[in-house]
Amino acid sequence: MRDVLDQLEARWRSGDEVALATVVATFRSAPRPPGACMLVDSSGEVLGSVSGGCVEAAVYDLATTVASTGTPELVRYGVSDDDAFQVGLTCGGVLDVWVERVSRTSFPELGSVIEDIRHDRPVAVATLIEHDDPSRVGRRFVVRPDTSGQDVGRGSLGSAELDSLVHDRALEMLESGTSGLVGDGLIGDSSTRSVAVFVSTFPTKPRMIVFGAIDFAAALVTLADFLGFRVTVCDARPVFATQSRFPDADEVIVQWPHLYLAIERDACRIDSRTVLAVLTHDPKFDVPLLEVALRLDHVAYVGAMGSRQTHEDRAARLVAAGVTDVELQRLASPIGLDLGARSPAETAISIAAEIIARRHGASGQRLCAMSGPIHTVERAAITRGA
Repeated sequence: MRDVLDQLEARWRSGDEVALATVVATFRSAPRPPGACMLVDSSGEVLGSVSGGCVEAAVYDLATTVASTGTPELVRYGVSDDDAFQVGLTCGGVLDVWVERVSRTSFPELGSVIEDIRHDRPVAVATLIEHDDPSRVGRRFVVRPDTSGQDVGRGSLGSAELDSLVHDRALEMLESGTSGLVGDGLIGDSSTRSVAVFVSTFPTKPRMIVFGAIDFAAALVTLADFLGFRVTVCDARPVFATQSRFPDADEVIVQWPHLYLAIERDACRIDSRTVLAVLTHDPKFDVPLLEVALRLDHVAYVGAMGSRQTHEDRAARLVAAGVTDVELQRLASPIGLDLGARSPAETAISIAAEIIARRHGASGQRLCAMSGPIHTVERAAITRGA
């Protein structure tokens, strides 16, 4: 929903009724993940995507019907369909799409959900997409961590027992940043099901802390902002660490890097999704900083810029400072993937590519040089024998 949030909010606040199509489950090489949305407004304008173009026309037709009737639909698209080539999903994937009509009447809680997303507060929306009682299908339940202090207008899935079950599961999914199905079985399962709930999560933005207020950092900050990170730039030199030099950063901190990271650690503002990019390229900054960074229990990525000679010197200094071999193995140095990058922009792409690959457990190799499924989730399923 984030992809169409601005347009959805504008139409919802104006009283317009729109059709919202959401991917709720995928199998094999489906092009978009659960949670991907496409919006069709009352004028017929299309915003967003559920398949990167494969089945957009078919979903559009369904959305216009749902917008007219108000009756939600759950539809599967994939190679198992007789008309797979007609709708265009010839990639071998399968996706289930939930299409519903959204308005101020049908989704009164949307305004508060949007406020949460805008202010980077974690929130999840659970929608009942399958139930033995058709009158309950389409009901919603909004879930927030207790720390948000917002329990107004949460809605309900129709029973306190189901709300409680989904509440606990949705909090777990918020923590991991995943959207997906909760219920007696997955869509497409051959077993008899009475309940299926789709939980769309909107966790806080993951953090990226960039140490070193240099031109390479400026390029990385711009790209990180585009990728959805909440970005902090930290440097001990006030003449370089200015907001005007890093307009895309959420904050610019003038502080010795190792001291700032220790403060953030002690305040519990570093978590398993946090990315640390050390671009200081100066031993007096990066060695004490990396002593702190590599001893963090949970962090998504720690990378440091420099040549191989710089890395070897830095590693020797870290070992001398007491950093263990296990801790040193957490360091991505030299930072980035082998793209032949030269300019700050190219280097930023190299670093971001490595971060993305690390996040998804991917190899970073050229896809044309590999075989098997493109998406890492499907590769993992094959490995498990699914």
